[in-house]
Amino acid sequence: MATSVPAGFLDLPPRPAKPRAVGLTHVLDPGIGRIATADVLASAAAHLDIWKVGWGTAYVDTALPAKLGLLAEHGVAACLGGTLLEIAWAQGRAAECLAWARDTGFSHVEVSRGTVTMPPTEKRALIRGAARTFTVLAEVGAKAPGEQLAARHWPAECRADLDAGAWLVVTEGRQSGTVGTFDAAGRVRPDVVEAVAVAVGVERVLFEAPRAAQQAWFIRRFGPAVNLGNVAPGDVLSAETLRLGLRSDTALAPRRELAGSDTA
Repeated sequence: MATSVPAGFLDLPPRPAKPRAVGLTHVLDPGIGRIATADVLASAAAHLDIWKVGWGTAYVDTALPAKLGLLAEHGVAACLGGTLLEIAWAQGRAAECLAWARDTGFSHVEVSRGTVTMPPTEKRALIRGAARTFTVLAEVGAKAPGEQLAARHWPAECRADLDAGAWLVVTEGRQSGTVGTFDAAGRVRPDVVEAVAVAVGVERVLFEAPRAAQQAWFIRRFGPAVNLGNVAPGDVLSAETLRLGLRSDTALAPRRELAGSDTA
């Protein structure tokens, strides 16, 4: 049987090979099985950088060890979702959670405070502690809809999180794409996006954008090297075609490099 190889006859935006520093695609795993994980990786691993095991699914997923092994084989970083760490912190078990994540095989963890009431000082302490062992993604924003004044408050939190040792900051969007960075209808809140990008540089931000229209907005605004998060496992190739201008949504988008953006 013939093996498919990438075609090479189109003029497309350059995409760096893995491991990438920008243009990251971050998946939100809602608890899919080992076989489904293997299928995604078989077709899309080259376009996938970070695999976040969402919410508390890692705590109950019996297929987790096999899935983490598959991710390691394909050069995809495994990230523990922030909600589990928040719940552990609220129960005084954050250290145990991080030790378990290390022993289980996670290389990345998300530190957030969108579910439980956590003072910013405690979040920064969690980041500093986690960064001794893990690559830390620090999320800003609440999971409840209608968050006010995000454009005013998020930039300072983003800067503080990076100073505490986070590798990237993550703008809240949830799986629904209707909170934080977005309004209740899923429309991007440009004031929030621009405020964060100006504050820390767009290359240090991973924008949660689960919907294709949202992904296209960020690519049109910042170019194909923007970092996109909470992509559904089955949508990785779709997101890559948006980056490459192989969908009508971005076919005529400027092919600027990320560093050329006026907010970088």
